[in-house]
Amino acid sequence: MSATRSHSPPTLRALTGIFLRVGNTTFGGGVPTIAALQRELVSQRRWLSPEDYALAFSLSRVTPGTNVIAFCAAVGARILGFRGALAGALSETVPSAMLAILITQGYESWRTSTWAMAAIAGTIAAVAGMMWSSIWSLVSPQFRDRASSVRGVVITLGAFLAVSHLGLGPLTIIGLAALVGLLWKEPARK
Repeated sequence: MSATRSHSPPTLRALTGIFLRVGNTTFGGGVPTIAALQRELVSQRRWLSPEDYALAFSLSRVTPGTNVIAFCAAVGARILGFRGALAGALSETVPSAMLAILITQGYESWRTSTWAMAAIAGTIAAVAGMMWSSIWSLVSPQFRDRASSVRGVVITLGAFLAVSHLGLGPLTIIGLAALVGLLWKEPARK
């Protein structure tokens, strides 16, 4: 992987701060967190290229366990090596894990509250919107021109159908998509 660096080089403190802030203020699971990290690390700070970010996302989706932990470790490692991987994994998970324990303990008393249930329903709707936004930010670079758009739509819909109708697993789908990408190359640009 190759990173595109910004004018301010990454420090362990800055990277840890980003993982702590994003990991503890983003709700809805890994995809919204990953989208928020994309804005921070790719768009704003330019510590990673979009290609490196997409590769880390793809690889994290096929790892066992919690994908966001694998993603943060991969991104952190790409930016600052082992120290970055450790910072990404720990600062992303430890505070939110402690919060999850507290919320789980409190859920028994909250589940009869109409206010709490209304807040949860609103959160679910917002998370769905954030997930669609994340998906669009990952897929939109594949729609640069007509040839790229056709290929992007075919591969995206093929992956959707492979999951929804064929029940294929992530490794198989990513492998097939990589094969299609290799065989269906874009014409060289002048």
